[in-house]
Order: sequence, then C-alpha cells, then structure tokens
Amino acid sequence: MELNGVPATLDQIKALALTNYGHFTSMLVEDDRVRGLSLHMQRLAQDCRHLFNVELDTDRVRAYVRKALGGSAQPTVVRVTVYDPELDLGSIGSSADPCVLVTTRPAGRGEPKPWRLQTVPYRRDDPTVKHTGLFGAMRHRRSAQREGFDDALFMNPDGTISEIATSNIGFLRDGQIIWPRSECLPGVTMRLLRQALDEPVITEPLTASDLHGMEAAFATNAATGVRPVACVDGAEWPSDHEVFSRLRELYAEIPAEHL
Repeated sequence: MELNGVPATLDQIKALALTNYGHFTSMLVEDDRVRGLSLHMQRLAQDCRHLFNVELDTDRVRAYVRKALGGSAQPTVVRVTVYDPELDLGSIGSSADPCVLVTTRPAGRGEPKPWRLQTVPYRRDDPTVKHTGLFGAMRHRRSAQREGFDDALFMNPDGTISEIATSNIGFLRDGQIIWPRSECLPGVTMRLLRQALDEPVITEPLTASDLHGMEAAFATNAATGVRPVACVDGAEWPSDHEVFSRLRELYAEIPAEHL
C-alpha cells in the first residue's frame, strides 16, 4: 500500500475511513499491461476534475503503479484511489491536493463462477463517477447475499435496470447484445466490449418484465472480465451459453496497453 509512491502511514489512510471522499479505478495488470489502460487513466483524470477541481497527472499515476508492482509478472488487481488525506468532515470545502494511493491483490484464477442477482431499488450518488462512497452498494450486496444471492442489481425509481453493485450488466436477446439504457458507471470492460463487437450498440430501457425474454445475461468487470449471470430474481438462464465464450474470446483479443 503506497501513497504517492511511498509506504502509506495510518494517519494518511484514516481519512478514507473517517471522511471517505475520493474516487478510484481498479484494473487487472498482466505482464505490466492493462486492457483499457487509457480509459482507466481518462476516468481518473475526469473524476479528479469533478470531485476536486484539480488536474491529475496520469503519467505520475502510471509510475506509482509500476513501482507498487515491483516488476511482478503475476496477474494482479491494482486499485488506484485518489483522495486528499488532509481533508476532514469540517474542511471538506477546502482546496484539495489529491494524493494517489495504490493497493494490490492477486488476481483470481480461472473463469468466474456464475452470479445470482437480486433486484433492489437503488441509485448510486453521482452514478457516472467511480467514487469511494460504497456504503449503499455494499449494504445491498450484503442483504442480497444473506438472501442467498451473490450480488444486487440496481433498479431506478422508474423501474428500469441500471447496474450491478460494482459491475455492468448485459443481455442477449434474439442473438443480439442488449445493454440497459440508464445513467450508470460506464465500466471500462463494458466500453471495450462495445467497441470490439462487430455490431451496433443496442441500449434499451429494460425492466424486470423484459428479463424472461432474454436468452442469457452477463456481468462485466475489469477484475473478472465477462461473468455469466445465472438468474435475476426468478428469471433464469443457462450458464454455458455460447455467447460467453464469444465475449471472452473477443475480450482476450483486445490489445493491452503497457504501463
């Protein structure tokens, strides 16, 4: 765990727990390469402007990530969190000097297991920003898991589908990929797949009543790639549909960028 390229102290980290104002991105690094690295850096710079009114030096961010990895060739999930340790609850309106926290964990191996999702009425604060305010999402994930599901699928106030707690969702209907039309976090993996698919991007305002007409469902996330969704509430789909192999192969063919 390094802050601006050096080991972080407890005093520097406690602002994340006590104030929790910042933003982040998570990415899978393999052999010093990342699929969608430019999009991750673009997200960090954009969110830094939005939350702190400060321009972020993404070249410096990449240098911090390289240092934290220490030349390791093992697949690693890297999280880059941008926040100002000097801001507290009483001074949150002060001018900010954001720092870059880099944390790492080993990447999971093998294909991710299919997910079972429970719909919940919820809309993230500032949904297009990947901010550190995860309480609502984690509360609904916890509730879903205690009900026997794996994660929560968020539903807007008008009953349309938006996103999973920390992933995007897509569907297959009549051989075509359908994405929910909703304000949500535009995940890097979803954006890469949309660019790579040799077909028009189709978005629709989907509701729970549309789910039974789908042939398959899947989640996208930078750490796990493409994950089958086995069910949403009472709607169930096969976890071995050929679309998953097609999407995974397509994703694997996307060139990764060097850190």
